Amino acid sequence: MIAQLARFGVVGVAAMCVHWLVVRLLVPAGMAPLLANVVGFGVAFNISYFGHRNWTFASDSAHRATFWRFLTVALTSFALNEALYSVLLQFMDYSLALAIVLVAVSVLTFILSKLWAFRHPPQPSISPDQSSVE
Repeated sequence: MIAQLARFGVVGVAAMCVHWLVVRLLVPAGMAPLLANVVGFGVAFNISYFGHRNWTFASDSAHRATFWRFLTVALTSFALNEALYSVLLQFMDYSLALAIVLVAVSVLTFILSKLWAFRHPPQPSISPDQSSVE
């Protein structure tokens, strides 16, 4: 579990840095912070999905299942991200507000990813009656 949390952190920090960089480039170029955050999310999602699927959770579930589940997790987390970001923008600089939100929402993302999006399919149990061939 500790190793998995560390891997989650590495992938998450990589995605967060890309997300942050995209926003930091787009806002000074004239894009509204909330819209820049949407663009940053879209770019960072790819890093998150492939990093978490292949490395953090080493999921062997089919892409067609894990992609849609993780997209649901990511969109839920992002909706919370946008709502919190919108509130914090009323009180602080966009860059500090984004840092707070990205860290806070990552906890929810880890829990939902581990328990649902990338969960390993249940292994069929073999009862003693089924273990012998007749």
